[in-house]
Amino acid sequence: MRKIIVIPDSFKGSLSSADFCAAARGAILSVLPDAEVIGVPVADGGEGSAECFLAACGGEKIPLTVSGPFSEPVNAYYARLPDGTAVVETAVCAGLTLAGERKSAADTTTFGVGELIGHALDHGCRKLILCLGGSATNDGGAGMTSALGFRFYDADGNAFVPVGRTLSAIKRIDASGAHPLLGKVPIEAMCDVNNPLCGQRGAARVFAPQKGATEEEVDLLDRGLGHFAGIVGEELGKDILDLPGAGAAGGMGWGAVAFLGAELCSGIETVLDTVRFDDLLRDADLVITGEGKLDSQTLGGKVVVGVARRARRRGVVAIAVVGAVGEGAEAICGEGVTGVFPICPGPISLEDAMEHAEENLVRTVTNLMRFFVGTKG
Repeated sequence: MRKIIVIPDSFKGSLSSADFCAAARGAILSVLPDAEVIGVPVADGGEGSAECFLAACGGEKIPLTVSGPFSEPVNAYYARLPDGTAVVETAVCAGLTLAGERKSAADTTTFGVGELIGHALDHGCRKLILCLGGSATNDGGAGMTSALGFRFYDADGNAFVPVGRTLSAIKRIDASGAHPLLGKVPIEAMCDVNNPLCGQRGAARVFAPQKGATEEEVDLLDRGLGHFAGIVGEELGKDILDLPGAGAAGGMGWGAVAFLGAELCSGIETVLDTVRFDDLLRDADLVITGEGKLDSQTLGGKVVVGVARRARRRGVVAIAVVGAVGEGAEAICGEGVTGVFPICPGPISLEDAMEHAEENLVRTVTNLMRFFVGTKG
């Protein structure tokens, strides 16, 4: 009996990673009805990450009403896994999707993320995974830390919750009311970028325009993050301005390290460890992974490259089934991917590609399995 692992990222806007797994499973079994097919839907820290952890590991959703990106109440949740790990996803309460047409990196907050973390700590989580992707924010995690008991004061001694626009107003930080379990419960912050907090490659200049920031606001936000980091260095004695990954989620990667004692980790590596991917690879005959568009960014720590590298170490063939192939994609074959297979049958519009993604995926995987059977005998 053949053992095949299906472990993809989502095709954003058309197929969730769980949908990919289900469609591929059907295609594989249509050719190899006695195969053992293990579906592991994954994400690298962005939208849908908590759902993927639940699908792969089991557990439950803990629903909670918290502050949204503009401090409005939103229905959110975190995942509690069977081993006591809590998975908090930034996108469910501070995500770009929630901001809608109101995108404003200067005015959005991560306060709701802190509320989710605080609830998880209060209810016995033994470890916490913070998924940083998909944020609408650029507040350096100030909102998150405010929700966890840190207090920020302006020049007049007034306490306030900073957003990106007001980071430069911080003059003093009071950590005396910080949540007592911070530093005692291990926190891993999933990150798939290596940008520093400030500067030309920092959070504001690289990511804030995608979140609605104007050119003037980008300068304001970059200066604010630099000021915030300087105050933290003076008040808390932590100088991590140039830490790779600090710029993730509008600087929340930096805030998680500075205030929560978190460790910045590769998103996909954290996921693969949590789902025990190395154990699943034992006796596997084939790994099928994939994502919506495979290009040079994939090499920066996305799902496909993380999966392929581990499969290669175990001597298991890995192939990537993707929606499209972009510039720089050929380098992926040096990272453990044996072949890359786009699912589109020919020149079609993006709308058609998204609408017919599932049937195109099924056709592609079915043909691949016929080839696989023919070569293996």
